[in-house]
Order: sequence, then structure tokens, then C-alpha cells
Amino acid sequence: MATATRPGAAGEAGAGTAPRRASLVLLALIVVAAVANLNLTVANVALPDIGRAFDAGQTALDLIAIGYSLGLAGSVLYLGAVGDRYGRRMMLVAGVLLSVPACLLAAYAPDAGVLLAGRLLGGISAGMAYPTTLALITALWSGPARIRAIALWSGIGGAITALGPMLAGLVLQHFWWGSAFLLTLPLAVVALVLALACVPSHVNETTDAVDHLGGVLSMVFVAALVITINFAPVPGAGALALGTALAALAAGSGFFLRQRRARSPLYDLHVAGRRIFWVAAVGGIIVFGSLMGAIFVGQQYLQDVLGYSPLRAGLAILPAAVCLVAFAPLSARLVHACGSGFTLLSGYLLCLLSFVTMLLLWKQGSSYWVVGLAFALLGAGVGLAGTPASHSLTGSVPTRRAGMASGTADLQRDLGGAIMQSILGALLTAGYSAAIARSVASAPRRSQITSSVQSQLEKSFAGAQQVAQRYPRYAGKITAAAKHAFLAGDQWAYAAAIIGVLIGAALVFALFPRKDAEAALLARYQSEDRP
Repeated sequence: MATATRPGAAGEAGAGTAPRRASLVLLALIVVAAVANLNLTVANVALPDIGRAFDAGQTALDLIAIGYSLGLAGSVLYLGAVGDRYGRRMMLVAGVLLSVPACLLAAYAPDAGVLLAGRLLGGISAGMAYPTTLALITALWSGPARIRAIALWSGIGGAITALGPMLAGLVLQHFWWGSAFLLTLPLAVVALVLALACVPSHVNETTDAVDHLGGVLSMVFVAALVITINFAPVPGAGALALGTALAALAAGSGFFLRQRRARSPLYDLHVAGRRIFWVAAVGGIIVFGSLMGAIFVGQQYLQDVLGYSPLRAGLAILPAAVCLVAFAPLSARLVHACGSGFTLLSGYLLCLLSFVTMLLLWKQGSSYWVVGLAFALLGAGVGLAGTPASHSLTGSVPTRRAGMASGTADLQRDLGGAIMQSILGALLTAGYSAAIARSVASAPRRSQITSSVQSQLEKSFAGAQQVAQRYPRYAGKITAAAKHAFLAGDQWAYAAAIIGVLIGAALVFALFPRKDAEAALLARYQSEDRP
């Protein structure tokens, strides 16, 4: 069995420790993570086709897009703790197995509701497998060796996330929209074989009881929060949004109180209160959420406004994937040389430049170099920020709490992705609907536009396209108005993303310790955590 020792002073100062067959173990963990990463974004490129197939509104498309992130974000803390207690490899293998029926359910869904259920189930399967990968890296590696392993895990994982739309676009050129959800099946088989052959069964697992009540409360809190954000701007959904907001408040409060009183809390608030931990957690939520939000809005912009095919729209994101892989090793070196705070801020700067490019230069008829530049800057920013965000979490917790650290690292990406996609999607929906309403109000033959037609126009870009097909005489004007409305909505989304990135950068600059202070704090945490 592969083993790893808890990093001590020597391990941190030197090369660090690593398991036997380290390359194979890391490969297995990266491939398992790839199953989850690939599933995150394959839906985005298929959204226009899904909207046409099910006559789905923008809110339904938003939920389908975030369904996977929602299932994953809601379950990672609970399932990460279960893995810490009962066996990380067991959870990893079970998650990969469950991903198979989840993909099949999504691919062959007869309606939008079943498709959303398949996405949620897929997210829960990833919640079983994905946090285990980082937990095992934390348990098996230490020192600079751990930083390098996390850099590879983070960089390749982020690149696969960005490559999802390209691969989905490739299959959508030849098959129906559901084929995008079948992409991960061959990868799941490879992941299962590697996990069983290479990943050790038990490494520094805890004997503490699992806080099941806390786990349920955490799942309710995340789900209610994300649903509230999605439905808050929807006309006529105020009562639903208020109800879910109250549920989120109650579950969040209950979770906090439970963690303060439980003998073996699911989420150790003492550890979570450490400055390196919580600042890195919030900072990572924003930067990883930015990637997911940009891919979500960008895919619709490329296909609906610029008229890209699904394949071309997927290929357009390639610069983000390339830069993610290229900048991840640089990120590891910068963390070692300059500290996590400096590296995080460098990533934030590039993300900020990316969203400014989208806000100012992504227009109707924009050339590809403008699109590629924004995605390249975003990929480089996430590539730089991903390693310090994850390393700061894993380095500031005891190994027995590796599941908590890995669960939080997953929340950075998945809760961040769900929240950012929800916020950007809600703003896109509100801006689009408002612009379409203005276009209808100023139309020369306003009296001839029925309330049902106006409702269909305001529902989504796909809804407007269906109206255009029914009224070919006005198709050109309807499509032009829908594109103008989309561009009005995505300006709201990009402006919100810029504000979010600036808030995150300010938080890191003001509160994250500089390099020497960071090293001293991490050493103090390790001393406190020694049994």
C-alpha cells in the first residue's frame, strides 16, 4: 500500500514526501477528477439545442447549466466527511460508478425536468469522487511535492473543464444534444480501472463519527441559496424565491449552530476561522466561479449572437484551456518564491482584464481574436490562482480533516460556479427580458403582438427564434431584436463579474498574509494540529 507521512519541518523545507508509484497514483486521481471536470461544462454548449428541443425558458436553461454544480456543491462537505471516516477510495469508486447512470439519464431525458434530475444526480456522483482526489493528495504528499501535485491536479482539471465545450461541440456536429452527456462514459471506465489498481485503500482516515444532521443541513442550505438566486429576478416567482431564501437562512443558521455544538462537527469552525483558510476559500470561490460564469454566458453569446456552430463555439474556448495548463506550473513556482497571496492577486488581475475585454469588446460582429483574447486571459488568471487557493486550504488543516479541506476546495469551484452562473444567468435573463419588452413597446405594430407572443419572446433567445420561425415575414427583425436584447443582458452579467473580481482582489490584498507571515502561520497551524 502507498503511504505518506504527515509533513514536518524537514518535509516542508526540502522536497517533501510522496507515495510510492507517485506518478501513477497522481494520474489516477487526475483522471477521476477529469470525469467530474468534464461533466461540469458540457451542458453549456448544448444549451441552445436544449432550449429548442424542450421550448425551455432562460431560467430553465440556467438551472440545467448549474444542475451539476448544484449537486456537487451541495454534497461535497457531507460526502467528503463520509470518505474521511469510511474510506476515501471506496467513495471515489462509488462516485465513478454512479456517474454512468447519471450520464445516461441526462442524455436520454424526455423533458427538461428529467434532464435537470440527471444533472443533479451527476453532481452528487462527483461529490462522492471529486473531493476524495484532493483529500488523497493532501494525505499522500507534503511540502513542495504537494504544491506540484496540486498544481497539476488544478491546472489539468481546469483545462478539462474548459475543454468540455469543445468536445461537446465536436459530438454535437454529428449527433443529438444528449450525446454531449455521454462523453465521460469511456473516461469513467479508465478512471475506475486506475482507481482500483493505483489508489491506496486507507490513508490517515479519521475514526470520528460523521455529523449526518450537519450534512443534511449543508445540502439544504446550498440548494436553497442557489435556487433563490436563480428565481429572484423571474417575474411571478417572488413567492418561490422568498420561500427558498427563508429555507436557506434557516438551514444555514442551523448548520452553523450544529457545528458549534457537535462533538465531531462536519465542518470544524475553529479551523475554518484560520485567516489563511477562509480568505483563500472566499477568494477561490470568486475566481473559479468566474471561469464557470464566463463559459456559461460566453457559449450562448458565441452561438446566439455571433452565429457560431456548437463545434466552433467549443473550439473558441481552447485558449482558456491552453493557458490554464501553461500557467499552472508557473503558479506553483510563484507560490514557492513569492507566496500564495501574490500569486492569487496576479490571477485576479488577469481575470479582471478578461471581463473588461468581454464588457467592452464583445459586440455583435466581434472578430475571433477578441473572443480568444478574453478566454486566454481568463485561463491564465485561473491557472495562476487555482494552485494557491487549493494549497492554502490543504496546508492550513490537519490531515485528518483532509476531507473538509478538499470539500472546501471543491466548493470554491462548484459553489462558486453555481453562484456565479446563477448571478450572471439571472442578470442575463433580467437584462434580456427588459430589452425585449422595450423593443415590443416601441414596435410600429405593437397592438398586433399578443401577450402570448410577447411572453415567448421574453422567455429566452430560443423562444424568440421559435417566434421568428412562426412569422417568417418578421424573422429578421425578431432575430435582430433578440440579439440586441442578449447583448444588453450580458453587459449586466460582465459588469457584475468585474465587481466580484474586484471584491475578491481587495479581500486577498487586505487580509491574506505576505510570504513570510504565511509560512509562519502554516508552521503554527501544523504545530497546533500535532496529536
